Amino acid sequence: MLEAKSAAANLPDLLVEAKRVAASVAAGWHGRRRAGPGETFWQFRPFDFGEPARRIDWRRSARDDTLLVREREWEAAHTVVMWVDRTASMRVRSRLAESSKESRALVLLLALAELLGRGGERIGLADGPPPTSRRDAADRIADAILETEGNATARPKLYNLPRHCDVVLIGDFLDPMEEWAETFRTLAGRGARTHLVQVLDPAEEQFPFGGRTRFVDPESGLAFLVGKAEAWRTSYQDTLAAHKAALAQEARRLGSSLIVHHTDRSAAPALLALRTALAGERDGPAA
Repeated sequence: MLEAKSAAANLPDLLVEAKRVAASVAAGWHGRRRAGPGETFWQFRPFDFGEPARRIDWRRSARDDTLLVREREWEAAHTVVMWVDRTASMRVRSRLAESSKESRALVLLLALAELLGRGGERIGLADGPPPTSRRDAADRIADAILETEGNATARPKLYNLPRHCDVVLIGDFLDPMEEWAETFRTLAGRGARTHLVQVLDPAEEQFPFGGRTRFVDPESGLAFLVGKAEAWRTSYQDTLAAHKAALAQEARRLGSSLIVHHTDRSAAPALLALRTALAGERDGPAA
């Protein structure tokens, strides 16, 4: 409970960090701009003979003695519903990591909200405010997370999920895959485009333990002591690799993007990969 309250107390700092990460990604993001229905001016282009003459911008054309057409930018807002795992296992932070998994997951979620809010997308939380298009989306979502502090769930609540929306799930996904089966069935039944972000501490991959070591399950509090931790390394890594392969297989079955992010690395590449996936380019890099 104290660790959860500490995370809540740090949320303003995480929001500042999220906006910084979002700004760094936005600076290099070219998005999915193209001509189409919308209200925002995009560019002038030469008139193609055969087009309706009503498309010509006569005032602008008169300046250059060239027939020009005013194009508007295509606008089609996504509806994006987000969820972040805030259970006890996410509070893990080893000496190899820059932050806890929970803190990094919150930064990614808030940075994505900031980036999408700037683009006019409709954003909401699976267990919070319904999707809305507001430029202060990240601030509103941070407020909603504070209001629901202490009510973290191991799985997202999807009972009000809009059909055919984008769903972003951020967590460590270390629970047995069968515990996610109902969630994945619901997502498939609603026609959602799902995007999974698996956040892992580097120690969870490397298992850098040796000698006499005490391990504690952060969810149940169950502890056990081993004499030679290094003897467990190969078996542990094989089990983790099999679990990650099962998650990747489930992602493929859902037609989902899967991004694996480690907390000893910058959040920016993971955010860019996620934003690319939301734009429809499914093969964004892992980060």
